[in-house]
Amino acid sequence: MKKIIIFALAAVIMGSCSIYRKYERPENLQVNTDSLYRSELIANPEDTTSFGSLPWEEIFTDPYLKKLIDTGLVYNTNLQSAILMVEQAKAGLYSAKWAYSPSLNLSPQGTITSIDGNKPSYTYNLGGSVSWDIDIFGSLLNAKREAQATLLQQEAYRQAVQSQIIATIATSYYALLMMDEQVRISDESVVIWKEQVRTMEAQLRVGTINENAVTQARANLYSLEASNAQLKQQQKETENALCALIGQVSGTIERGTLAEQTLPEVTSVGVPLYLLSNRPDVYQAEMALAAAYYTTNQARAAFYPKLTLSGSAGWTNSLGQAVTNPAGVLINAIGTLAQPIFNKGQLKANLKVSKAQEEIAKQNYKQAILDAGQEVNDALYAIETAGVMLEKHQAQCTDLERTVYTSEKLYYRSVYGSYLEILTARQSLLNAQLSVVSDKYNQLAETVTLYRALGGGKD
Repeated sequence: MKKIIIFALAAVIMGSCSIYRKYERPENLQVNTDSLYRSELIANPEDTTSFGSLPWEEIFTDPYLKKLIDTGLVYNTNLQSAILMVEQAKAGLYSAKWAYSPSLNLSPQGTITSIDGNKPSYTYNLGGSVSWDIDIFGSLLNAKREAQATLLQQEAYRQAVQSQIIATIATSYYALLMMDEQVRISDESVVIWKEQVRTMEAQLRVGTINENAVTQARANLYSLEASNAQLKQQQKETENALCALIGQVSGTIERGTLAEQTLPEVTSVGVPLYLLSNRPDVYQAEMALAAAYYTTNQARAAFYPKLTLSGSAGWTNSLGQAVTNPAGVLINAIGTLAQPIFNKGQLKANLKVSKAQEEIAKQNYKQAILDAGQEVNDALYAIETAGVMLEKHQAQCTDLERTVYTSEKLYYRSVYGSYLEILTARQSLLNAQLSVVSDKYNQLAETVTLYRALGGGKD
């Protein structure tokens, strides 16, 4: 009989070994992390340094932008909420650690008893109880590990929020500078067009041009003034949005100019494996998977016996006599071993649910890796494209400036010129100038996107 019991205990212990194992990163994700980056985008695939590992203070050197980011990191409401979620997770881990300790309760009692109006008797009991769950099959251990993984998950979420906030503040700031430059160009163009319209109206009065040229010029001026008003509206809306982002009421944002902005040249994005640990949202997804793994272990541990030691002790002046109450000490100790029998159907269902949730977390982790790789690749392509577009639009501006100059010469000094050519050339030049400003902004914004995609901006 003793051998049977020993073999039975050995089988239980062998079967429960898996519930003690720590989480390990899965190898069957069917994602080749070495190929996350497209080879044609990477100049040196062996370089382990990463643009995303630079502190944000080294990336954003504009003093006005630095002040905005510092303010946002203190007052942004989303970041403050993320910090509070970390504190909640810390409290959960603290509670899980204390689950290993015995629970102690004091329960003093006092009674006054009088029979048929006789002299009352007084009894008291100064007692306490203790209970201690012995974690034989790792239920408390996995609960603690789950709490640790949850804390890491929330900390990674906080870092992801911080990274996103820094990137959004920088992008919004650059967008505001772009609009400042576009408004400046638009204002100058409005002044030039107004002067041209006045000149043409004077020429119409003396009969040197026809009315169609004047009405066409005036219509173009109206269109330019409408676009100018819309640009100024967008400028104010961007300013208001940036104020809300840094936790401030709407107001004027102190800022520099677009021409003053510089960013470090992107020389390396690091190896893809580095992305898995450096990007906080990817690490957050992995810690969610780890927490789900430990939840599954807890569901498995519920099938095994639960050992609880409990006891009570106290001092009382009543040992059961009705009249005379001699004092004495009461001590009680109990050991309980509970093995689930009739609720295994529910336990099996809980295990299936936990396994499904773990698989969902695994798929989310896989998708987070794929999304991270896509964002890096998209940002690299966007930076390259913005550089090409800037170069072409600058060349376009050079040619259009020459076109405007020659059109005016032909119109005023020969009979071959047409004022419609001047209008067309000026409109094309304005569009090209606005495109150059937009391209400069895109270069800055896409570099910020790449910095965030590589995990930049976290602590």
